[in-house]
Amino acid sequence: MTILVVGASGATGQHLIAHLLKQGHTVRAVVRSAERLPESIRNDGNLFIIEASILEISDTEMVEHVAGCDAVASCLGHNLTFKGMYGKPRRLVTDAARRLCAAIKVNKPEKRIKYVLMNTTGNRNRDLDEPISFAERCVIALLRLLLPPHVDNEKAADYLRTELGQNNPIIQWSAVRPDSLINESEVTEYEVYPSPTRSPIFNAGKVSRINVGHFMAALIDNDDLWQKWKGQMPVIYSKMSS
Repeated sequence: MTILVVGASGATGQHLIAHLLKQGHTVRAVVRSAERLPESIRNDGNLFIIEASILEISDTEMVEHVAGCDAVASCLGHNLTFKGMYGKPRRLVTDAARRLCAAIKVNKPEKRIKYVLMNTTGNRNRDLDEPISFAERCVIALLRLLLPPHVDNEKAADYLRTELGQNNPIIQWSAVRPDSLINESEVTEYEVYPSPTRSPIFNAGKVSRINVGHFMAALIDNDDLWQKWKGQMPVIYSKMSS
């Protein structure tokens, strides 16, 4: 398969690319600078690097980049700096999802394309009756006011849920929700649930970035796993924190 990965040079995106390449897939990676990718990945013959800022790519170029792809994966996120959180673009993840999906539709692919989005447990799946306490509601309301990236994550998932929906003839999607991200060097056991099993605000679990990349790659590679989680927002925890 051929997969386009955006946010490819980020901490999770690099793991996702490594897993996809290990599975034997062809990867097109959108990065601002190729130098941000580890040399072991950068020199892989199945990796094709597109040096660009995702929202600065023209509509025509976007159509070309997704042409022939079987899946698109987004590991986009905002840098944890003042400029990254409060500067432009405020809707990086959402706008990228809209433009990428629009480009996919222009190509009129013969089979449905997978769109895998990295999201967050701080965002509820409104298709499900996920319980939330009054205290959690208050904290999330503050996050919406004070942290634009949180709103971006919510709107990106809402775009997939409400505008693409469950029966889109061209695009199928899954929004992966990791809890608190940590760094590990090896894939470990992890667990995946339809909804959080603990409070993401007051009792957050942990999951390694390499595990998230592994699960996202598995969704793309394994059709049985995809059938289980398509149109859903699976929550992932490393098993040690379950």
